[in-house]
Amino acid sequence: MSMTKEMIDALEKDLVFLSTASPDGIPNVVPIGFARPIDEDTILIADNYMNKTRQNLEKNPRISLVTKDATKCPYQFKGTTEIFESGKYFDIVTEWGQNAMTKLTPKAAVLMKVEEIYSIQPGPNAGKKIE
Repeated sequence: MSMTKEMIDALEKDLVFLSTASPDGIPNVVPIGFARPIDEDTILIADNYMNKTRQNLEKNPRISLVTKDATKCPYQFKGTTEIFESGKYFDIVTEWGQNAMTKLTPKAAVLMKVEEIYSIQPGPNAGKKIE
């Protein structure tokens, strides 16, 4: 399932909430300000402040993220990640950080391959996989 223009717009406009799990299955959810689609199947995420999230991803690359406003942008994305501490993807997130007012210096780039998309719109289709 590729992301639609509406899904891409939802990801580009606001915070997302990213969830990971430790090897013991302990969940972890964090807000992420720098997550942007780079094509219909891939989301690039800047690791600026990740601690538990990064530890979890190094042992379990599966993640889920949701857009901030479930009534306007009602999507959950699930996929697998790769972590880059140098190269093309790292250069992109470093540029994002340098262009931000806070002048962030990312620790890494996390590349998410979107494998499943679900509706989280309140109502009868909540939790339904989008085909």
